[in-house]
Amino acid sequence: MNIFKKLQSHPFPVEAFFNKSVVVTCAVEKSILEKLIPAPLQLDTFQNHWGFVAMALVETKHLRPKGFPAFLGNDFTLIGYRIFVRYTNEKGKNLRGLFILRSETDKRKMEFLGNIFTTYKYETIDIQKTIQSDCVLFHSKSGGFQICFKTTLDSDIGLPTSSPFTDWKEARRFAGPLPFTFSVNNMRKEVVIVEAKREFWQPKPIQILDFSSDYINQVTNSQFQLASGFVVENIPYEWKAGKIEAYRI
Repeated sequence: MNIFKKLQSHPFPVEAFFNKSVVVTCAVEKSILEKLIPAPLQLDTFQNHWGFVAMALVETKHLRPKGFPAFLGNDFTLIGYRIFVRYTNEKGKNLRGLFILRSETDKRKMEFLGNIFTTYKYETIDIQKTIQSDCVLFHSKSGGFQICFKTTLDSDIGLPTSSPFTDWKEARRFAGPLPFTFSVNNMRKEVVIVEAKREFWQPKPIQILDFSSDYINQVTNSQFQLASGFVVENIPYEWKAGKIEAYRI
């Protein structure tokens, strides 16, 4: 393995504080998403019909290698487009996790470092945030997305009308983050497994007033349905160092 590929395997643990994480999950017919994930990953499905692609927007604070003092960390807004998948590891254990399609950030420093130490395909875009009386709007011209949701967290919020889920409990299974994120090197037949660690993770349903994403339109041929939206705030978060293992198909 050359030194660059070794670096891209998430070689050291990272920690950060999540000020806010907003996840919008879209349901897509499984045949569309299956084409986007590499072997040996398998699509994590619902009712054996739906797969899910999610856009997660995270406002991070003091992101840094684990063990470094917080003041040496950096504050970034991160966006990840990911598919919910499963992977059977070398011990035969079935793991639920995420496969990253694309990542975006508001800082070139994060793009530079993120593409050295991961294969998550970071790009720098403009990310604007507008806080109104009862809603929050995130949008990006270069990123081609818009998310607007109500800030009042009402327990009676209904699921989007297009959602395949019958209740928020079902939707929560595909809200993320899941314990694992997977990267695949098919040339070397290797999987990089990054495990996340967090506490007090209690996502709360949000009412999405408006959502659009050029990228999700692109990868799904505009054949997606809004499934759910969740928010979580003020969470310490950690990613362990990546574990590399060979796979067989």
